[in-house]
Amino acid sequence: MIIDRLIEKINETGNPTVVGLDPRMSFIPEYIKKECFEKYGETPKAVAESFFMFNKEIIDATYDLIPAVKPQVAMYEMLGTDGFESYINTIKYAKEKGLVIIGDIKRGDIASTAENYSDGHIGKVKAGSREFEIYHEDFITINPYMGQDSVEPYFENCKNYEKGLFVLVKTSNKGSGQLQDLMVEGGKTLYETVGGLVSDWGNDFIGKYGYSSIGAVVGATHPEQARKLRELMPHTFFLVPGYGAQGGTAEDLSVCFDKNGLGAIVNSSRGIIAAYKKDIYKDKFSEKEFAQASRQAVLDMKADLRRCI
Repeated sequence: MIIDRLIEKINETGNPTVVGLDPRMSFIPEYIKKECFEKYGETPKAVAESFFMFNKEIIDATYDLIPAVKPQVAMYEMLGTDGFESYINTIKYAKEKGLVIIGDIKRGDIASTAENYSDGHIGKVKAGSREFEIYHEDFITINPYMGQDSVEPYFENCKNYEKGLFVLVKTSNKGSGQLQDLMVEGGKTLYETVGGLVSDWGNDFIGKYGYSSIGAVVGATHPEQARKLRELMPHTFFLVPGYGAQGGTAEDLSVCFDKNGLGAIVNSSRGIIAAYKKDIYKDKFSEKEFAQASRQAVLDMKADLRRCI
């Protein structure tokens, strides 16, 4: 089970941190942008290449400290074919370093559309008599709010290729409560109802450590709701966004973990990859040392999380 590998990587590093590889041009050091613009002109290709160069240095500086990375596909997809190439190359490079890959794609559709998303991202696609794995993700994020038939098309590939899902349950954004906190039948909120479904869907995917490869996205910015979900979903691993830049603290997200300090992996994106721009690091690291600043940010986040887990 892929969830067992993720847990083993967390135990190996002693660190439940996933680095969100969500590059923006405002994060890219000037010397990288200059090199790429000189080589490719002011084109989407140059932007995509700068993203890959940036990601490689972040990965090189942090891979021994973390279990996983989480590239957000939107940052790459906006650039068209060049962006998708950068996304795929980033994933391949991270896998060469032994990292688990969580593809943050948040797909949500039904029937053949969902089947194609599944085959492309966690399964294989056919070309005549041959089959190819395209994106090489280990987990992907999906949106279940079209119902069970938007989730089921992924299960076969999860079984056949030992892949996993993180299903949106209680997201970290401020407006999530507008829909997710609505009371529904049975006196439960919508997010609790979805959490119960995700827990049930995961029963056939439970690994040797007692957690399922069908996980849930549960935001650090809503600790009371996260506490309820941890009780409701004892065998569901949480992907926890919202730490740091969105206001979630280590104290807030501590409820996502079980009594053994397992059960969740915590995302930080700009807080790590753009650490060199933060006041706490900018006096210690130059622009060309941005990756070393990211390494220090990972170490600081690990210490902060361990303080509360």
